[in-house]
Amino acid sequence: MAVRSLRPLIALRAPKNRVRSRTLPAPVGGWNTRDGLPLMPEEDAVILDNFFPNSTSVDLRKGYAPQTASVSGYIETLMAYSSPTTDKLFAASSIGTVYDVTTADSFLTDESGNFLVTEDGNNLIIEGVGSSATLTGMSNGRFQYVNFATSGGNFIVICNGTDSVRNYNGTTWSTPTITGVTSANLVHVNAHKNRLWFVEEDALSAWYLPTQSVAGAASELDLSAFCTKGGYLQAMATWTVDAGYGVDDHAAFITSKGQVLIYRGTDPASSATWALVGIWDIGAPVGRRCFLKWAGDLLIITQDGVVPMSVALQSARTNLRIDITDKIETTMADSATDFSDNFGWQLIFYPRGGQLYLNVPLVERITHHQYVMNTRTKAWCRFKGWNAGCWEIYQDELYFGAYQLIAKAWSGTNDAGGAIEAAAIQAFSELGQPGVQKQAKIFQTLFYTTGSPDLTGGVNVDYDTSENTASLQVQTSLYGLWDIGTWGGAIWGPDIEIRNSWNGVAGVGNAFAPTLNADTVDVQVQWVNSTIVFEEGGFV
Repeated sequence: MAVRSLRPLIALRAPKNRVRSRTLPAPVGGWNTRDGLPLMPEEDAVILDNFFPNSTSVDLRKGYAPQTASVSGYIETLMAYSSPTTDKLFAASSIGTVYDVTTADSFLTDESGNFLVTEDGNNLIIEGVGSSATLTGMSNGRFQYVNFATSGGNFIVICNGTDSVRNYNGTTWSTPTITGVTSANLVHVNAHKNRLWFVEEDALSAWYLPTQSVAGAASELDLSAFCTKGGYLQAMATWTVDAGYGVDDHAAFITSKGQVLIYRGTDPASSATWALVGIWDIGAPVGRRCFLKWAGDLLIITQDGVVPMSVALQSARTNLRIDITDKIETTMADSATDFSDNFGWQLIFYPRGGQLYLNVPLVERITHHQYVMNTRTKAWCRFKGWNAGCWEIYQDELYFGAYQLIAKAWSGTNDAGGAIEAAAIQAFSELGQPGVQKQAKIFQTLFYTTGSPDLTGGVNVDYDTSENTASLQVQTSLYGLWDIGTWGGAIWGPDIEIRNSWNGVAGVGNAFAPTLNADTVDVQVQWVNSTIVFEEGGFV
């Protein structure tokens, strides 16, 4: 009997001093602030700053290149004008000036070719010469705009709720004559069913012009009787839906209280061709630029996260995980609560990069972060160092505006000549041995690179999320370096090399997380996986 009673205890004992290894893929699942640390999938990341999660690797983000620095004030709006013969990029600044920034500046550099930079409070200013003011005397640069074509030409139509509406026809700016409403009170504009629609500041009224017109008598659509929660109209968008008999464009009016009114039809003056489809409740929208047309859907920035219109209108607000920011819901909720009143919230889709950017203004005009989603894998990360107040796609490239700067984003391998700093802490793993005490011995981070990056990191133990600053040894390239290797003697190398040096690590615990930090200039880094060698102990 005594021997039998000991058998279960013997079976529970783990073998002592067994050396094992476990290889973990890089955190391609992306940034996760939703799940508790013990519940997080191994391929996710607790922190993923300036690393972009691709399908098979996690890559150091690209940099930015200055486009224009000869502007004054903080750039609050970028506007892309397009006609059959002309493309232009305009930047509206906080001092009320609109600049033509289509042509890149000539930048001032020192003898080494570095940009000349000066400090202005919390901002760095790159010195350049080039841009010209095309519209002055406006009250601010916080415009909403739309491109609109008529028989009279192609126009940009802009409004900001303070100044009268302005039009640009490819050559000059003008003030259109709009009657029936005070033009200066119009704060948002949208093109819908061959008409221009405007939203009136601090009101529940939308105004529309005759078809194919950029001026004339505006007619009112008063929505106050239907908006039972009050508030004011935040924005108006066009939502493309399949109503069962084909694809159609519906008018979506979004109030500050999170009510969405959907209309179908063409002429609001005729009940035969204009009808209210329904009214739905979503989270309160965040920012005047609270939506993005996304293929055949709308994405709306709300207090509940970034929500697709098609899903939101079929679900109650209490339904979990309908928002595309679900995996970063804790951070998203905190940001929407703490920073919703700051100007600069915006969504933008960058097709070339396969990226969706959510611009988050932490400190208005000073510190902005971007929550970035891989549109193919739906994995998230966070970008820092681009203090962008506004974004635009121009000729298929991504641009942002900041303090006295317009820059091309996702370009090159440095930030205007400076270093790109990145940090990652992968989700904690029990290394296939749950409940077993383990002692980490050595680890290896496998990555591809174009040089010798400055990397730190290691392995964190038992849900410690503090920064790991241990220096990582990176093996020297076997190939010749440009301007250093001997011509005809040095080995011609590939564009990108694999590196997999082993590093020592000390840590005893149950769960382990690879960490990686980068501080590099002109070097690409693609993190593929990490291998941890550990000695297995007894049960915890």
